[in-house]
Amino acid sequence: MNHQERFLLSTSGHRDMHDITSHVSEIVARSGIRTGVAHVFNVGSTASVGTIEFEPGLQRDLPEMLDRLMPPSREYGHEQAWHDGNGHSHLQATCLGPALTVPVEQGRLVLGTWQQIFHLECDVKPRRREIVVTVLGG
Repeated sequence: MNHQERFLLSTSGHRDMHDITSHVSEIVARSGIRTGVAHVFNVGSTASVGTIEFEPGLQRDLPEMLDRLMPPSREYGHEQAWHDGNGHSHLQATCLGPALTVPVEQGRLVLGTWQQIFHLECDVKPRRREIVVTVLGG
C-alpha cells in the first residue's frame, strides 16, 4: 500500500530551521499504513531535511557549522556563473541531503525520544517550500 501527501512550509531565509515531525506524523496516521517507511523529500536544491534534537542550541549550531564549512563566497563556480549569492546554499543543502527515510511501526514513526525531523533553509532569501511525504508499507 502507498500513500503520498504534500505540505507547504514558508521560511525566512538562510538558517531558518523548522520542526516538521508533527506534519509527517499526521500524514503517516492518515495513511493507515502500520508497518513500512515514511520518505520525506524537500523539493528544491537549496534546503534539506534530516533528524536532530530540535532544541535552541542545535538550531544555532548546525547552521553555524555549515557556514564555517561552506561560507558565503563569490569564489564558488555557481557564483561566477549566476551571481545570485547562494552558491554556499546549494553546497550546504547537498551535503545534508534533500530526503530522509524513517521506519514506520504500529502506524507511528520510529524516532528516538530526542529525535525530531527538521527542515533547514539554506537559501539566502525567504522561500515557500514543498515537502513530499510518501508512506510505503502495509
